[in-house]
Amino acid sequence: MTEPGEVRASDAEREAVVEQLRVASVEGRLTLAELTDRTEAAYTATTHAELALLTQDLPTGGTPMPTAPAREGGKRRWFVGIMGDTKRRGTWRIDQELGAVAVMGDVLLDLREAEVRTDVVDVTAVSVMGDVKIIVPDGVNVDLDGVAVMGDKRVDVLEAAPGMNVPVIRVRAYAVMGDVKVLGDSRAQPLKRGLTAWREHWRALHGDDWRAIGRQMRDDAREVGRQIRDEHRALERDRRRRDHRDY
Repeated sequence: MTEPGEVRASDAEREAVVEQLRVASVEGRLTLAELTDRTEAAYTATTHAELALLTQDLPTGGTPMPTAPAREGGKRRWFVGIMGDTKRRGTWRIDQELGAVAVMGDVLLDLREAEVRTDVVDVTAVSVMGDVKIIVPDGVNVDLDGVAVMGDKRVDVLEAAPGMNVPVIRVRAYAVMGDVKVLGDSRAQPLKRGLTAWREHWRALHGDDWRAIGRQMRDDAREVGRQIRDEHRALERDRRRRDHRDY
């Protein structure tokens, strides 16, 4: 008899979990990196148990998708670096369009740990003999357009497979003798996973046997160490015998 958690998940059930994750993100319960990781895991889940792991710390009950607040015309949060550096990383909130201007300076926007309250993150990036760098989680979709004059605009992100309903980062770049770059997590300094995130990631990969697998890995490491010590002792005994015979 099949256990309840081992029942195969359907496409509709996966999409329902993805929608629940989007609601949680807009409510400020998930960072952009957490939303992206869990969304990818939801699309690759094969059983109800795997899907349940992704939402076990989120509220249930069919919460309707919140409506993003109407944006005022021209309202945008700006980050400016003029002959200097401006950086925004760590935990912060994104509920409006963003702007980055680098004039003979650098602007860094790290979106991975941000709480994204909108369906799409809109960024206008202007670089004049400077560098604008935007770091996002791998697995999002990036839409980059704009103009580069004697400069460069590029995306270096491992994007999601077609058909996945993942977060979208829309960047309008204007580079004049400067650079505008959108980099994925694999091209930047990786985030440190907390203990809870590590356990969730491990369970998603290995199921409920993750503790047993961990114990087996430790036992294997001990066995390898024991074999190395035994071989070292055997070599030492042989060396002493040879030295004794030579003497």
